[in-house]
Amino acid sequence: MSFWGNFWDVIGWFLWAFVFIAYLMALFAIIGDLFRDHKLNGWWKALWILFLIFVPFITALVYLIARGRGMAERQNKEVKQAQTAADDYIRNVAGSSASDEIAKAKALLDAGTITQDEYNLLKAKALQH
Repeated sequence: MSFWGNFWDVIGWFLWAFVFIAYLMALFAIIGDLFRDHKLNGWWKALWILFLIFVPFITALVYLIARGRGMAERQNKEVKQAQTAADDYIRNVAGSSASDEIAKAKALLDAGTITQDEYNLLKAKALQH
């Protein structure tokens, strides 16, 4: 009988594949957290890595139990920093505020580059946004 011939063998294979992929995701999350944690010194990080290599499942379980809360806090901090950086970038790229636009239009009006009607149109447009 072939591998694909028995339905339960296929189900078991997918189950083990799922468990292995879940373990790899947890392992990478743990390693990422180890290097993100600035309070833990290098020797402790090296010790955790050694245990992850030689006793992987037990070490991963112990790490998640012992350091899970700090792991979540560090992840949340990193997400907030990334969101703040993205928001700052969007504000920077999006342009200036309404008052800046009105000030620019006023400077153009004072220089004689635009008329009063054009200034009023630019001012109205800036106030709409």
